[in-house]
Amino acid sequence: MLDRGLKGARVLVTGALRGIGLATAERLAAEGAQVIVTDLSPPDDPLVGQVLGRLGPAAVYLRLDVTSETDWDLARGWVENRWGGLDVLVNNAGTDMVGPVDQASLAAWHRLMSINVDSVFLGVRTFTAALAAGGAGRRGGASVINVASIMGLVGFAETSAYNTSKGAVRLFTKAVAIEFAHAQKPIRVNSIHPGFVETPLLHVGMQRWVDQGKAAKAQDLMDAIAGMTPVKRLAQPDEIAAAIAFLASSDASYMTGSELVVDGGWTAQ
Repeated sequence: MLDRGLKGARVLVTGALRGIGLATAERLAAEGAQVIVTDLSPPDDPLVGQVLGRLGPAAVYLRLDVTSETDWDLARGWVENRWGGLDVLVNNAGTDMVGPVDQASLAAWHRLMSINVDSVFLGVRTFTAALAAGGAGRRGGASVINVASIMGLVGFAETSAYNTSKGAVRLFTKAVAIEFAHAQKPIRVNSIHPGFVETPLLHVGMQRWVDQGKAAKAQDLMDAIAGMTPVKRLAQPDEIAAAIAFLASSDASYMTGSELVVDGGWTAQ
């Protein structure tokens, strides 16, 4: 098998117990990476044990509230003490918020920005030194992948806060990619922009619209969105994970500051 630089790679994935994060952890573990799975669940949650069992002995779990500087510092201490450096950081954790802008509370806005935007800043800031140490020995350097969305590229009704947060992730990615390149830090930073993916988060978002009287069933909304997508279906998490694995690998060694769109043609319309 072609060496893509992922065998033995030291990886941290946020929001990794479900959806895109879980699929990403599974894909990278399958390619031989050592994966730190992080999420909000306590270590004794049965789901944690199930996920670690699926990933194998090279995976470990750390509880990480991505909005907490303290939690990020604890994660950095673990990495520095056990590994000495980090090769791949996948900032995947996120949440959504739907509804008319004139009905949105400032508290809900701040909460979403904290989870979707502050977490990406904290992750990159916290692990810059560890990523530089890891990247020094890798073709193309270490890799940061920030999971944004097509909603960071185009607008969508009644998702203004989510659109704003993912647009911020897109430009933060470009800014730090250039900053690291100018400083000759061996760290690539790219964003990935999925379209509509069949994940627990999507189900929750659709149910919120149902609760607001937009449809009778969440499945009706998901079917409608699939019909609006040129390929006429939603994405599966493993399809996004494959693109993240590409950005993490040496196959993407000349990519930094880029936005990789995986949306079934949505933004091509």
